Amino acid sequence: MACGRVINFSPGPAKLPEKVLEQAQKELMNYDNTGVSVMEMSHRSAEFSKIISTAEANLRELLNIPGNYKILFLQGGGTGQFAAVPLNLMNLKPGRCADYIVTGSWSSKGAKEAEKYGKVNYVLPKTNKYTGIPDQSTWNLNPEASYVYYCANETIHGIEFDFIPETNGVPLVCDMSSNILSRQFDVSKFALIYAGAQKNIGCAGATVVIFREDMMGFAQPECPIIFDYKVQVGMNSLYNTPPTYSIYIMGLVFSWVKEEGGIDAFSEKSDIKSRAVYDLIDRSNGFYHCPIDVKSRSRMNIAVRIGGPDGVIELEKKFLDETQKLGMISLKGHRSVGGVRISLYNAVKVEETFKLVEFLQEFQDIHQ
Repeated sequence: MACGRVINFSPGPAKLPEKVLEQAQKELMNYDNTGVSVMEMSHRSAEFSKIISTAEANLRELLNIPGNYKILFLQGGGTGQFAAVPLNLMNLKPGRCADYIVTGSWSSKGAKEAEKYGKVNYVLPKTNKYTGIPDQSTWNLNPEASYVYYCANETIHGIEFDFIPETNGVPLVCDMSSNILSRQFDVSKFALIYAGAQKNIGCAGATVVIFREDMMGFAQPECPIIFDYKVQVGMNSLYNTPPTYSIYIMGLVFSWVKEEGGIDAFSEKSDIKSRAVYDLIDRSNGFYHCPIDVKSRSRMNIAVRIGGPDGVIELEKKFLDETQKLGMISLKGHRSVGGVRISLYNAVKVEETFKLVEFLQEFQDIHQ
């Protein structure tokens, strides 16, 4: 393996932009002439207040977030929001029922957690094999649901929505942990969006929650106070000590996205990177196999089997060993699906993706 920086294709915690790391390194011991690191800084200091307010302002600008939407920076990750969402929103309607569109492992876990706090209607038939997103005409939506929930990008299986579901007025909730800031979307179509930082917008520890202000005030009595959206809004995400350093890194990422051309620039790069990989898969005559329906293929996480639809374990192991030696790491597929997984978040450069594609071609030429 290379002695310096490698090409990190990790699904999360994922690669951070070099500029962000360099800025954090520069400011590690003495942030903005305060004489302390952000890690040591009081979350109630004027300096940290500026950090969190700047991060919020830049995120609002990048996503064009309307003024009637609140932004929180919380702990607990996406998994914490599996509970926080139903604890805050299940009571929106007296039936205390929510629709869950389950298209992979993460939305499945979200639905299972929500069952503790209300009734869950599974919009799609239950399955153990996820390969795409069924047509909306087949969905079983409940018009009396408190909200409709889905995961925009399933990192394990490599399934991504290329559309915003139509809910006919029922509040829409989305887990965007792995594709937020990778393309433009209309925030006003959502009641709530959340994203763990460690994939596309920062390092592990912080979760951003964006929600319409009329979603506040419905928390169940058993809702932990740190997950009560109304309480956290009232305290500007500072009810308890927030993940200060993770919020700082997130803020640096937001600034970097702006400097690099904004979301449109990264959307274009994302299309270029994912297309390069999928084109090679599709012209490999079956040597590389992606089990996901073409229309549902993720731009962020590409699931691949090598040697055929079920994969040849020896070939996949050899591929992973050789890429590791070449300084391309974290390409092993999730243990539940096997194979190879190529994660192409914003920080992964086009030229780094092309280097992997070049090796994929070489590996095929030798072993097919």
